[in-house]
Amino acid sequence: QVQLVESGGGLVQAGGSLRLSCAASGSIFSINYMGWYRQAPGKQRELVATSTRGGNINYADSVKGRFTISRDNAKNTVYLQMNSLKPEDTAVYYCNAVAKLSMISVPNAYWGQGTQVTVSS
Repeated sequence: QVQLVESGGGLVQAGGSLRLSCAASGSIFSINYMGWYRQAPGKQRELVATSTRGGNINYADSVKGRFTISRDNAKNTVYLQMNSLKPEDTAVYYCNAVAKLSMISVPNAYWGQGTQVTVSS
């Protein structure tokens, strides 16, 4: 199985920055897709940013120009640098990875436990 461990959340004032990290471990053959999602109270989980192993990156419109996703494929780690944070960025942030456990296995999606990001006004 694959375990995803997130870190880096916390409380920050509006305009501040935070950097989230997510490290994948376990019986991993390959990880193609890693990304970040978030869920605010009373709202559905939404995509924040995603990155494929080949370097294709996608951002939600609400974070473009403020957030940057990056990966260290050798360490199976994905990062989310969040700048110019706004109160509406307050949410639990979840790491997601689509990984294969062997060459012939079907890719499966895995989730981290989530890390709270709170932006005060």
